[in-house]
Amino acid sequence: MERLNYGHLLYFWMVAREGTVARAASQLRLAQPTLSGQIRSLEGALGEKLFERAGRGLRLTEVGGVVFRYADEIFALGRELSEGLQGRPTGRPLRLRIGVADALPKLVAYHLIEPALSLKQPVRLVVQVASTESLLASLVLHQLDVVLTDRVATPTVSARAFNHLLGDCGVTLFAAPRLARSFRKSFPRSLDGAPFLLPGQTSTLRRGLEQWFEKQKIHPRIVGEFDDSTLIEVFGQAGKGIFGTPSIVESSVRRQYGMAVVGRLDRVRERFYAVSTERLLKHPGVIAITESARRELFG
Repeated sequence: MERLNYGHLLYFWMVAREGTVARAASQLRLAQPTLSGQIRSLEGALGEKLFERAGRGLRLTEVGGVVFRYADEIFALGRELSEGLQGRPTGRPLRLRIGVADALPKLVAYHLIEPALSLKQPVRLVVQVASTESLLASLVLHQLDVVLTDRVATPTVSARAFNHLLGDCGVTLFAAPRLARSFRKSFPRSLDGAPFLLPGQTSTLRRGLEQWFEKQKIHPRIVGEFDDSTLIEVFGQAGKGIFGTPSIVESSVRRQYGMAVVGRLDRVRERFYAVSTERLLKHPGVIAITESARRELFG
């Protein structure tokens, strides 16, 4: 491999951040053909393709994802050097890139991630929320350190990703206090015909609730379906229906949204996973997340 040209690396980094050569060229004030040529030179020096076409834009290859992470660290160090020479406070934080599945309740995500901020070394979080499939694709390209999700990695990526079970818990049903009082009596039969707010179809909680309804021969009245768990809680707070959430955040939901418990479904189990490309975890932030979850949340 030829000696690395850091100018070419900077151009690659800008294209990767912007997603297209045109936008990167505008930022760098370079002609597009010039920028494209510099990227080809870097690919030639590394002996690897760094980008592939994705519609009108560009997508990092697997090797490109690895190079981007190194480039990000290199230029972060450059910014730290500049600040240090100008007399600004330094102290480089540990960067932790987390993917949070959009079906994962946000309160659960907070409780899982929060221990990483308690490390002695300062941590800078970079959190991306998307579908599990999209996040796992980013994970195998080394664009994320870990993915937090309510289901295991799909077979298409499982050969390059490892599922670390954090724990499982039951489900608590909530409603605004007045609504909760009217359905708490004769629970769970009182739920037949009750107004419900359900998670989207991709949520494992949705499937668990539907299976429980079917087994109990309960037919709730579905008021709405939401991909965003926070939106469910807002509608629930307004008294629009009953909703379920993992029992590990029961006290947080009661405190933060002023909700009342309708009942608890211990047989509907929610499982949570940290998915990484490592069988043995190495990132201190990821280790803090997994150990705290097993010891504190689910222990």
